[in-house]
Amino acid sequence: MSTQTALESTFDTLETTDENHDLALLQLGQRLQSEGYRFMTVTPLTHQRVNGREQNRKARSLRDVFGWSRPFETGLLDESELETLLAAGVLRAHAGMWASEVRWSSLDDLLFVHSAFPTVAHDSVFFGPDTYRFAQAIEEHLRTSTHPIRTAVDIGCGSGVGAILIGRARRDAQVLAVDINPTALRFTAVNASLAKANNVVAYHSDILSGTTGEFDLIVANPPYMKDSQERAYRHGGDQLGSQLSVRILAQAIERLAPGGSVLLYTGAPSVDGVDLFLEQARKLIDRADLAWSYREMDPDVFGEELETETYQEADRIAAVVLTVTRIQ
Repeated sequence: MSTQTALESTFDTLETTDENHDLALLQLGQRLQSEGYRFMTVTPLTHQRVNGREQNRKARSLRDVFGWSRPFETGLLDESELETLLAAGVLRAHAGMWASEVRWSSLDDLLFVHSAFPTVAHDSVFFGPDTYRFAQAIEEHLRTSTHPIRTAVDIGCGSGVGAILIGRARRDAQVLAVDINPTALRFTAVNASLAKANNVVAYHSDILSGTTGEFDLIVANPPYMKDSQERAYRHGGDQLGSQLSVRILAQAIERLAPGGSVLLYTGAPSVDGVDLFLEQARKLIDRADLAWSYREMDPDVFGEELETETYQEADRIAAVVLTVTRIQ
């Protein structure tokens, strides 16, 4: 199956699509990939600080345009490509210059399209340091697990990183990438096609409610902040943002095939030394038919949130990985 055919077949599962936009994204990704483009996405604060330097107010390279989200002048892209990307809605006018609506980020030898900086829209698709840690956790699981993977699902897939890594590592597996955000599903379809992960299908589902059957591997990297604006890409609900992660865990463990695993990468807020996420999770996973492991990948993330009223009682927020396996 060709990449274009795979992309179009995935688009058929979505309720709303803009084929010209997404095919233009695929072609842009292929061009950037062929030219050796690379960009490692940093935290929003670092991005803001670097872009705030006087010499970085205007793009001078494709990396500036599609990585750093800096405005650029006519001439940086050739006229035909500029017209094509403008017509497809990939670029827009900005203060007498042009700007990209998307970013392209590197993960090993792969490129992933996601939302431009700053991610302020409600349907923004985020990619950043959490994504790299999530990818590391998945790759470690795939290296060490001996359980065969025939079916897998990436819950809240965003740009599709989890599903695509699994699909490329287990070519015989059927891999679903599910999300409630149509923009995420479209970006995932583009990224899967660019990565030639033709066994990955993007599908609309609220957690696992739109799917059937059991899974050998379920992965998720959900939003885990308590966001005052309740932006879908960032807001994890009550309990200082851990509510959504617990909800995902509750559904996922009931859909595991014998020997199958849930790998959940999330944030764990602590209050007076108590891990709020783990405290809730243990009520679900302390069962005779489940084995689990829990580790902190980073003890302190999003420390700036502790200065807000929402997190005034929190000690810290840790990046954690919970792996739960159904005993055969």
